[in-house]
Amino acid sequence: MTDRLKALLSSAPRYPERIVCMTEETVETLYRIGAGDRVVGVSGFTVRPPEARKKPRVSSFLDANFERILELKPDLVLGFSDLQADIGRELCKRGVPVVLFNQRSLAEILQTVRVVGALVGLAERAERLAEELEANLARHAEAAERLPRRPRVFFEEWHEPLISGIRWCSELVELVGGEDVCRESRQRQDAQGRIFEPAEVARRDPEGVIASWCGRKAKREKIVSRPGWERVTAVVEDQLYEVKSPIILQPGPAALTDGVDELARIVEAIARGEPLPAPGPGELRRVPPR
Repeated sequence: MTDRLKALLSSAPRYPERIVCMTEETVETLYRIGAGDRVVGVSGFTVRPPEARKKPRVSSFLDANFERILELKPDLVLGFSDLQADIGRELCKRGVPVVLFNQRSLAEILQTVRVVGALVGLAERAERLAEELEANLARHAEAAERLPRRPRVFFEEWHEPLISGIRWCSELVELVGGEDVCRESRQRQDAQGRIFEPAEVARRDPEGVIASWCGRKAKREKIVSRPGWERVTAVVEDQLYEVKSPIILQPGPAALTDGVDELARIVEAIARGEPLPAPGPGELRRVPPR
C-alpha cells in the first residue's frame, strides 16, 4: 500500500467512533454490545440504560439541535422512521453520515440489532444479543401455549384519538397468548391508519385493555368514561393495565425483554381471570416488581 493510499484511507476511522442516537433503542443496543463509549449524543427521551442519561441531549423525536449535534463531531447519526427523515436530510446536507431505520415488526427489530452491530464492527456481539432476545421470545411463546385460553386484548397507544398498538406491540400481545382485537391495523406504517372510534373498540369487547400512552401517564378515568365502555368486559372486570412506554414503545431490546415480560404477566392475568393489583385507588393496574 502506498503512502498516498494510506493517507486517503486514514482520513476516517474504520468504524464509527462518535455516534449520535436520536431514539433510545439504538442507544440501548450499542451499550449492550459494548459500544456505549462511542455514543456522544442522545435523544431527550433516553432513559435506558441509566448511564446513557448523562450523555448530551441533542434531539426530541421530531426536532433536533443541529448546532449541538455538529459540535459533537459525530461520524454517524442513527434515527428512526419517516418522522425523522427531515432531520436526517438536513444533517446529510451538513456533511454528517446518517442511517435511518424503519423497523416495525419483531423480525425487523432483530434485524436492526444485527445491522447496528455490523455498522460499528461488532457483528458477533450483536448476533449474540439477537439470539438472546429471540430466546426470550421463544420462552414466552412456549408459556403462552399453557394458558387456559387466548383473551381478547386491546393495546392502546394513545387515547385522543384512540390509536391501537403499532405492529411490534400487536405481535407481542399475540405472542404471549392474547388476541389483538385490532390486529388488522398493525400493518399500517402511520398512526393515522390505526385510529379507531371508541364505539368500534367497544363493539369488539376486549377482555383486557393495555394502555401505553407515548410519553404520558395513562389515566383510568379517560378509559372507563368513554361512551358505551361501561359494558366492555375489560371495564366490567377491571382488567385495565398500564405498561410504561419506554419499555414497550421503543422498537429495540427493551420491548423484547422488560416489555414482553410485562405483557406476558398481564395477558396471563386476563386469561386466568385473576387481575394484578392496582397501585392505588382509581389507577390502572400494573405489573408489580418481582
